[in-house]
Amino acid sequence: MHSPRELLQRNDPELFAALVGEEERQATGIELIPSENYTYPEVLATLGSVFTNKYAEGYPGRRYYGGQTYTDAIERIARTRARRLFRCEHANVQPLSGAPMNAAVYLALLEPGDTVMGMDLSHGGHLTHGAPVSHMGKLFRWIRYKTDPEAEGRIDFDALRSSALAHRPKMIVCGYSSYPRDYDYGPFKSIADEVGALTLADVSHIGGLIAGGVLANPFDAGFDLVTTTTHKSLRGPRGGMILCRKEFRKAIDKSVFPGLQGGPHMNQVAATAVALGKALQPAFGDYCRQVLANALALARALLDGGADLVTGGTANHMMVVDCVRSFGLNGRVAEETLDAIAITCNKQVVPDDPNPPLRPSGIRLGTPAATTRGMLEPEMKALGTCMVEALRSPGDEESLGRLKARVQDLCASFPAPGVPG
Repeated sequence: MHSPRELLQRNDPELFAALVGEEERQATGIELIPSENYTYPEVLATLGSVFTNKYAEGYPGRRYYGGQTYTDAIERIARTRARRLFRCEHANVQPLSGAPMNAAVYLALLEPGDTVMGMDLSHGGHLTHGAPVSHMGKLFRWIRYKTDPEAEGRIDFDALRSSALAHRPKMIVCGYSSYPRDYDYGPFKSIADEVGALTLADVSHIGGLIAGGVLANPFDAGFDLVTTTTHKSLRGPRGGMILCRKEFRKAIDKSVFPGLQGGPHMNQVAATAVALGKALQPAFGDYCRQVLANALALARALLDGGADLVTGGTANHMMVVDCVRSFGLNGRVAEETLDAIAITCNKQVVPDDPNPPLRPSGIRLGTPAATTRGMLEPEMKALGTCMVEALRSPGDEESLGRLKARVQDLCASFPAPGVPG
């Protein structure tokens, strides 16, 4: 009897070749995109399980189809673990990804045209935090706040408060996708209370670091709702969760289903439960502490090499390099240069970037995936040194070849979990 992998190779060799190619890329190079990670082998196994076959519209005990004994069990397990990890009163684990997760919150608690405050995209916010190109950006009236480059990228809460008092938003969104600091949730909550606004923290990037106890939990500051993806620092499958106080439970659940989504992907829900179970173990806290230590080490190596970092460094798992100011390169060229030496990053806008999004001024880096492979501070220093050298000579193919060999030699000593070598 052939294994599923052998069947794929026999029946669809073209697709199988692409799979093998991606496995080789992930094994021989290093992922430094902060939103990416290597998930657990158990998660990969669950994603490919028979739960893929099952429709399960509704919620445990209230499904529209029969045969739900085990789907109910895994969803209850996932919700219980999520509540325990994030110390919240309710958890919806059905969102298919981050964007529909946030859309479900807005559509549950806001009316079209309502005023919402969110972080400006170029200063570190996310498309779903009111970017004009997104549907949510068009459906609601967004007031965007920014960071202050003169204050090491910190948020000017006096300006934020003045704007909130002037516009009286119904919700204030606190969250980021490229902001190398932790948020101070207290002032957000205080300002929201003053203007009568709901508080939503989108912690998609740092959900795992909050679960691991190394970064602050918004619920400790009294936030109403928290959203997080499950595949970044949490190391789970691609998906999302909405966490909230119990008074919002019915509105949130109704907004996810039947409001926005149909049947949940139960293989994803099961895999989320697996990842949440892993995050409850003491070893996960150790992992999260190393993610932060590695980020500091990588930032220091880049700074020592002359790189200009947005906010001057990092207080979480990520950093943003202004490549125009540092190396005279736009972010697209920098991304392609590092790709040539087996280091994967992503081009990234910097605050008030004068360049377009596809040729921005910066790149974004993060340490969760490298830490998952077992790399420590010395490896971060080595990677930082290689990056600086490559970005200083992007056209030197001989130099890039030597650097690629160094990076691949380093990666060979740190196998990626779940990725065939």
